[in-house]
Amino acid sequence: MTKSYGEIIKDGLWKNNPALVQLLGLCPLLAVTGTVVNAIGLGLATILVLLGSNIAVSMIRNYVPESVRLPAFVMIIASFVTCAELLMQAFTYELFEILGIFIPLIVTNCAILGRADAFASKNPILPAALDGLMMGLGFALVLILLGAMRELVGQGTLFSGMDLLLGPAASDWEIVVFKDYPDFLFAVLPPGAFFAMGLIIAIKNIIDARLKAAAEKKKDLVVAGSKRVRVTGSIT
Repeated sequence: MTKSYGEIIKDGLWKNNPALVQLLGLCPLLAVTGTVVNAIGLGLATILVLLGSNIAVSMIRNYVPESVRLPAFVMIIASFVTCAELLMQAFTYELFEILGIFIPLIVTNCAILGRADAFASKNPILPAALDGLMMGLGFALVLILLGAMRELVGQGTLFSGMDLLLGPAASDWEIVVFKDYPDFLFAVLPPGAFFAMGLIIAIKNIIDARLKAAAEKKKDLVVAGSKRVRVTGSIT
């Protein structure tokens, strides 16, 4: 293993986030994040597929010939996507109907196939599982943040329709942030998704630039504060 567990966690959640840095899987990310519940549903399905496929690919990494490596990975990913699809049909059917084609399209998500090929196929099971979990969490967090922004600006609410995912017990979880809010259609439609996504990426870049500048300033202070010690006399 070339990376520590801390580096894997940092890469998945921030440094190499599949949505913010690699810019992979943007089609479902931008298409279904009109509300928080949609984002959570797609995020959970993506985490399940990433975690399961990374573990499976790591288990068979030493037994699959190079010539059929990618087809084998796609078949594994498709199997876990089918499992996620059937689970959503069984327990959250209405949400599954809303997400529609974007659940089966997880098979074609480049982030999942990319992690299977770039990491899981070259590392043991535990690091591969952690990588899949962290990459999935990083992707899901961006989904939820984007969904919250679009729902808040577009409808003036948060967590509307949570009963679609968690059942009747969550039917009163909706938070009305702005009363008598006129719906802002731009935020709900795809142009609003592109604008919000660009804003999130810009904020991340600003934070990264400030962290880098602070680290360089600290390094310069350490270098400037060092002292040279002169040794005189002779050693016998």
